[in-house]
Amino acid sequence: MGEQGTSGSEGGGKVAEAQAPAKKGAADPRLQGISDAIRVVPHFPKPGIMFNDITALLLRPGVFKDAVDLFVERYRGMGIAAVAGKEITENYTLEYGTDCLEMHVGAVEPGDRVVVVDDLVATGGTLSAAIKLLEHAAADVVECACLIGLPKFKDFYKLDGKPVYILVESKK
Repeated sequence: MGEQGTSGSEGGGKVAEAQAPAKKGAADPRLQGISDAIRVVPHFPKPGIMFNDITALLLRPGVFKDAVDLFVERYRGMGIAAVAGKEITENYTLEYGTDCLEMHVGAVEPGDRVVVVDDLVATGGTLSAAIKLLEHAAADVVECACLIGLPKFKDFYKLDGKPVYILVESKK
């Protein structure tokens, strides 16, 4: 589980301007627990990639709940009809190869307000492909929500005109 890190896990998307989690005074204490539960595996799947492994976060129910709660708090009241899960086909380029996403036909209705969720955003290729898939189905992609953002790419956290919301930055 998880995605690649500092050399980038995705390619093909244009992204700009980070959106930090909303702050109400002091930083939310749940964010530290989330950050602490993410393990960085150096040089996986190839040299130079720092893999951000979220397995430990998934195995800690309280921390996982905190992450879900933070996303729910952000999107409550925004009229979100769907949270995108990926099956129509869209090819995209990764730093180390190509891949494709597929979306079940009929998964969203025209005009549905959708949030695309992923565990990590690097250069934005995966999210860009997901946005294209949803737009082919005439959905209204409101925002992309990611558990982890890479500091190296923080100036790129706006993808294809869609904001990208991240909870924590990668440690490496």
